[in-house]
Amino acid sequence: MNNKAKGYLLAAISSATYGMNPLFSLPLYADGMGVDSVLFFRYMFAVPMVALMVKSRGRSFSVARNEVFPLLMVGVFFVLSSITLFRSYQYMDSGIASTILFVYPVMVALIMATFFKEKISLQTWCCIALALAGVGLLYKAPDGATLSLVGTLFVMGSALAYTLYIVAINKTVLKDVPSVKVTFYVILLGFFIFGALVLMGGELQTPTKWYLWLDIFAFALLPTVLSMYCATKAIVYIGSTATAILGALEPLTAVFFGITIFGETLGGRDIAGLVLIIVSVTFVVAGGSISAPLVRIKKLFPKLRK
Repeated sequence: MNNKAKGYLLAAISSATYGMNPLFSLPLYADGMGVDSVLFFRYMFAVPMVALMVKSRGRSFSVARNEVFPLLMVGVFFVLSSITLFRSYQYMDSGIASTILFVYPVMVALIMATFFKEKISLQTWCCIALALAGVGLLYKAPDGATLSLVGTLFVMGSALAYTLYIVAINKTVLKDVPSVKVTFYVILLGFFIFGALVLMGGELQTPTKWYLWLDIFAFALLPTVLSMYCATKAIVYIGSTATAILGALEPLTAVFFGITIFGETLGGRDIAGLVLIIVSVTFVVAGGSISAPLVRIKKLFPKLRK
């Protein structure tokens, strides 16, 4: 498997596992735990997991001087993205929050085009439009309900922070740093930040049921360690924009668990949304290989002379 194929696969795994956030966090909220306590345990469990990955791969924990600030920067961006996303769950349905969060591929494309002069092809913009349309069809507003302004602002802040995290990984020295080491220090910083927030809040809430500790373990492993590691690796292989667009698989994950675990059903609108998302992701993965056939098709319909 070449690096490009690896990049697409890793991006798909990252987005699919990141979409599991509500699956593991909502049971903890229902048990009475607050956001800061949930995220503290998430990062606490994740730190030793990534440390073992670093050691098993024979990587060093040492950090060069020119890596310190970029690591702090991406760590803060990821932590801000976590805080704002999980705060939004307190003001709106997690499915709605996940839908709004998907504006981040547009943010990534705009930042890359504006500040780094990356040429965004028409095909890429079409893929973004298809994915956004698909996510829009998956969105189900409660009857007569309006979106919370506070919740919406939290989600938009999360999307912007995650955008900056993706761009910073691609456009700093971290692009050449082993992905597992970047993941370790980002998670370690998150552990210290949420530890400080818990101390300032004066209360650390713990699960009241034993099986919720397994929930926290899975929460730390899948949408945290695995998702972050795969995203960091994918950005190196295929760049920020393509990795972000494959984030369309996040709402697909929500739909999958909604059907298999919560007994939800798919309507015609849902199926149309899924098809649009799958088509958009297919076009991203096909990349340049699909351009030649499109050009040949275009030549079959020459412009009419005036």
